[in-house]
Amino acid sequence: MELFTPDLGLVFWMFIAFLVVFLVLGKWGWPVIIKNMNQRADTIDKGIEDAAEAKRQLEGAREEARKYMEEAQQKQAEMLREAAKMKSQIIEEAKVEAAAEAKKVMDAAKVSIEQQRKEAELQFKNEVSRFSLEIAEKMVRKEMATDKAQTELVDKLIGEIDRN
Repeated sequence: MELFTPDLGLVFWMFIAFLVVFLVLGKWGWPVIIKNMNQRADTIDKGIEDAAEAKRQLEGAREEARKYMEEAQQKQAEMLREAAKMKSQIIEEAKVEAAAEAKKVMDAAKVSIEQQRKEAELQFKNEVSRFSLEIAEKMVRKEMATDKAQTELVDKLIGEIDRN
């Protein structure tokens, strides 16, 4: 029954012990706990800010990549138009020369026209190929300018090798 009705001395010493524990925690315990909680909150806030900044940078990079793609497509279309003009010009010149040759000798003109047409097509193909390779080289250099992009390409190729 003594547990249910403690003596006044026991209550006094329990109160003193509680007061000592409360003062020790108040002096050294709670400030450390509060400080750690504030540091953790600051770390979380910084992480959120960093994530938002990374998202903004990613959007900027996507926009820049889109602009580069549009620019490359415009340049490609322009080169194709120029190549078509050159082709038309070369074909027109070949027709004029063929007509002049046809007046002289019909058989010699047919051989000459065929040879010039093949040369014009080959030259056109070579120029288009060269332009395409230059465009592709510039695009690859821009895309592979960073170590990250190179690493991603290597990882992708290794993944494809593993699948095959």
